[in-house]
Amino acid sequence: MVDGGRLRALVLELWQRTRMDWGFVTDRLAVTFRKEAWLGSHERRFVGETLYGLVRHLRRVDAALARGRKTARAPRDLERLLALLVLERLIEPARAAQAAGELDWNAVAQIDEAIAAERKVVPRIALAASLPDWLAERLVADWGSEAEALARALNQRAPMTVRANLLVGDRGALAAELARARIATAPGAWCDTALHVETRTNLFGLEAWKRGAMEAQDEGSQLLADLAITGGAKLVVDLCAGAGGKTLAIAARLGNRGRIVAADIDAHKLEELRRRARRAGVTSAQPLHLEGGRWPPALEALRGKADVVLVDAPCSGIGALRRNPEARWRLREADLAMFAARQKEILGQARVLLAPGGRLVYATCTLLEVENAGVVAAVVGPDLVAVPLTEVLGERARAIGDGTALTVTPHRHGTDGFYARVMRRVG
Repeated sequence: MVDGGRLRALVLELWQRTRMDWGFVTDRLAVTFRKEAWLGSHERRFVGETLYGLVRHLRRVDAALARGRKTARAPRDLERLLALLVLERLIEPARAAQAAGELDWNAVAQIDEAIAAERKVVPRIALAASLPDWLAERLVADWGSEAEALARALNQRAPMTVRANLLVGDRGALAAELARARIATAPGAWCDTALHVETRTNLFGLEAWKRGAMEAQDEGSQLLADLAITGGAKLVVDLCAGAGGKTLAIAARLGNRGRIVAADIDAHKLEELRRRARRAGVTSAQPLHLEGGRWPPALEALRGKADVVLVDAPCSGIGALRRNPEARWRLREADLAMFAARQKEILGQARVLLAPGGRLVYATCTLLEVENAGVVAAVVGPDLVAVPLTEVLGERARAIGDGTALTVTPHRHGTDGFYARVMRRVG
């Protein structure tokens, strides 16, 4: 049996290290789990969920502690851990009092009622969803009456979703294979390759993953890839390909026909794309390194030739807070203008790759207008016109957007938050 004190000490150590730089919790946990061989599956789950919980609920936890404290002082990390466990109803207030008796733990446990009684919407959202004030203000400005539901949904744990690799088999075949392995699944609502895995398991240990029958990918991300396959595209450029999630989805949809140039400035991510492509049986993707951000001759040669250019642009990542909750503490409001400027610059570069009639798909995993509609408005013009989403996705477009742009969110669609706009080169 694992010593509870040792487990608590590990969680607190990870929490303290995480707050130093607000780096990716996923990476920190992966390193820890490789190093700490004494952790079993239950212990790993507790450590992971507790660390994520402290990141997701920091302001709520601190507000609860302030409510239960008789004198003003900074919260201690052990108190934060105990408060999280109380708020998540994993321990009773009386048990927390045994470890930190100077606090009124019943008052701590009632913080959600106090937050709900706050009449001003921005402070209420900021505390309930543990967001910086500036981000709560942005969500209210951009989303109005939906802001609170959206903020709360962004603060929940994301579902485990996979994409059936059509080069191996369809979603039904994958669901049947997982069922034989006693893995419960449910089909996605918006994309016919999406499958939600309901049984807690190590995806990467499953035979279906090892032989390339599936990839971990949010359903919203799969929808973005669908925007790049219309019209039987023969040459697709994924200009910010990263590790290739959308590249692989596009290749599978196209049945390995045509050519996909997957470009990125990160050589390590492109190497991961190569490994994933081999496992998935993808032969149509060509990784291309943009060393120092410069275009190599191979990309210059594609000017005016691409049927589709996908720009999954670097962004604030607000739509992916369910998976990367630490991003809210790393971001500053001033960063938004920097992201928007970079997004416009990349779109300006991307448009020169388009053949006449070619489509430019601009996508982000943010839900802030300054990075989405604001960027599109700055780049459309006589030679680049916006395309109605219904022209690309048919009737599906009305369920996942306004018929103009694709916008999916966790509170409406159960996906991560994504935005996309399709444009066409004229002339």
